[in-house]
Amino acid sequence: MAMDDRSFASLLRDLATESAELANALRRLSAAEWLLATPAAGWDIHDQVVHLAFFGDLALLGFTDPEGFGAAADELRAAGPDWVDVTNAQRTALAPDDTLRWFTDSHAALGRVLAEAGPGARTAWFGPSMSAASAATARLMETWAHGQDVYDALGLEHQATDRVRHVCHLGVITRGFAYELRGRGAPPEDVRVELLAPGGGRWAWGPADAADRITGSANDFALVVTQRRHRADTALRATPGAAEDWLGVAQAFAGAPGGGRLPGQFSGRQAGQPTGQLTGQLTEDEGSQ
Repeated sequence: MAMDDRSFASLLRDLATESAELANALRRLSAAEWLLATPAAGWDIHDQVVHLAFFGDLALLGFTDPEGFGAAADELRAAGPDWVDVTNAQRTALAPDDTLRWFTDSHAALGRVLAEAGPGARTAWFGPSMSAASAATARLMETWAHGQDVYDALGLEHQATDRVRHVCHLGVITRGFAYELRGRGAPPEDVRVELLAPGGGRWAWGPADAADRITGSANDFALVVTQRRHRADTALRATPGAAEDWLGVAQAFAGAPGGGRLPGQFSGRQAGQPTGQLTGQLTEDEGSQ
């Protein structure tokens, strides 16, 4: 079902708020903290913000200059399979203030363009074209997920809000995509997903009478489908079979199959405790994971 104008405006407000909250956290960082390692192997906080700003600009280009986007996409692909990493490496010297300004300006400009385009407008992307509504949802998911990496690096709480519903929805509708990435077909059984929203409501997807079910908090589900937490480190409950299998491959973001996080990776951490040392030698990164 196509998204109506009212729902689209609400989605854009949620994207703007998620971006603003991350920007507010980044403004308080020292130059050294921008170089703290995040849970994404090889990526520091600076890399995470560059990634968000860069892809925000690409999404903007897709709606404002389709031919320019096509040329940029071809150039990026020609750089090889690690082109996402290359975009970060090329900007390591960009000062934190300039990086933050780029991120905020990029997201603000994209929000304005999407609002003018309307939910049904379409753009080319790295695969099938997508609607403005889908583009906004994807940018919110990416901001939420990469923001989680930043908050984890700083040992800070990522406040749970009902904005996470967009992430959960994307996680549900990408079930088949996650299996395709791994060269598999999704099990034919329908899966019912019932989640407790941060605001106390309940959200559900799938047939109410489905035998295969996933239940738990919306935040836990979002963390799993964006691969920011291992399924074992959440309180999600899944019936054996199709539901449990899905949680093992769930991936709401594009790109190669992600490695996710390790079981117990975040146990025993205290607020303010970083996940890694200041970066010097970077290991192989996770791309957009």
